[in-house]
Amino acid sequence: MHDTVIARSPLAKTLGLIKLMRPKQWVKNGFVLAPLLFSGSFLYEGPVTHTLLALLLFCIASSATYIINDMHDIKSDRRHPKKSKTRPLAAGIVSAPTALILLAALYTALVWGWFVTPKVMMVITAYLVLNLAYTFVLKHQPVVDIFTIAIGFVLRVYAGATALDVPVSSWMFITTLCLALYLAAVKRRQEISQNGAGGRKVLEKYSVSLVDRYAEMSATGALLFYSMFVMSAKPELVITVPLVLFGLFRYWFVVEVLDGGESPTDALLADWQLLLTVVLWVAACGWALWPVQG
Repeated sequence: MHDTVIARSPLAKTLGLIKLMRPKQWVKNGFVLAPLLFSGSFLYEGPVTHTLLALLLFCIASSATYIINDMHDIKSDRRHPKKSKTRPLAAGIVSAPTALILLAALYTALVWGWFVTPKVMMVITAYLVLNLAYTFVLKHQPVVDIFTIAIGFVLRVYAGATALDVPVSSWMFITTLCLALYLAAVKRRQEISQNGAGGRKVLEKYSVSLVDRYAEMSATGALLFYSMFVMSAKPELVITVPLVLFGLFRYWFVVEVLDGGESPTDALLADWQLLLTVVLWVAACGWALWPVQG
């Protein structure tokens, strides 16, 4: 009975197609904007335009990877208590042929991107290949799966730097990697605690105590490397360190007490204190790095 699409109104099908692209998850692509912020070039039209184009292309690419992942996992998603209702393909809102048409349209847009900004598209292509490997192989490999997710965030930052034609800061690289490892480890923790090993086969290889240690180590590394970056390269950003520390504390509170964190995006958007912390951090960085007009 799952081979047919449930009869829906045109509006429901349209919303299903939009949901299939997971626009809410585009929040993760905000990492593309980091080089624009830290380079202090956010007041200039050229850098802003190039970065926003890279952001748009990354949103398209990430949506394409979500569609491929949903098509690959459709059978397991239909057995999942939550995904069977929230994933458009698993719920029968969108058919596989329709999803393929949407996927082709997204890839067409990415081909156009090659002619506009080939260097950025090289980074995005690496992201696409990495996620294909993740969908079919790497998601089943313990530890490797967490690092694969984290590398995707590093590639977002690298795409932003490539769009501006500026070198990637070693500090930004290692801080982003640690922060992404923290988020990925917490995600695995919540999947285990909420759904057990039934959600993903790889979860059988993990335990809550193990991924807790991964998360604690990664969070400590993120704070340490960010603080070292601030003290050695950007002392004007010292006002942002308490915000980063509070954000890590608050996120862990959302995970431990409010039972969030399986989706970092949902955790961010659902908790006003966490969201306000991010907004204040961006504002503080912008104020501290505001270009001095000569």
